[in-house]
Amino acid sequence: QVQLVESGGGLVQAGDSLRLSCAASGRTFSSYAMGWFRQAPGKEREFVAAISWTGRSTYYADSVKGRFTISRDNAKNTVYLQMNSLKPEDTAVYYCAAGRPGGGSSYYTARESYDYWGQGTQVTVSS
Repeated sequence: QVQLVESGGGLVQAGDSLRLSCAASGRTFSSYAMGWFRQAPGKEREFVAAISWTGRSTYYADSVKGRFTISRDNAKNTVYLQMNSLKPEDTAVYYCAAGRPGGGSSYYTARESYDYWGQGTQVTVSS
């Protein structure tokens, strides 16, 4: 199986930036689509961003579009989430996920599309 480890979370002020990293190990990492999800206390885990295995297609939740950027470096087995202009409502545990490539935004934004998950990294944004 694929193992995923997130890092880069922390406590920041509104308007600041963070870059999350997801280090992957296991089989055929480069052939997997990768996604970022987040979950705040009392809420369901929600889609944030996703990227195809080639890196040529990306998808974003409306709430983060224009502020967050997902990227991947298959040679380094790493996926990134650059988060700019952070808001208090971005506060959550952020999870990295890996799954087989599919078609369209409806696939990439669904939790069910992903087979492997990291343990999460906490992002807290103060006012």
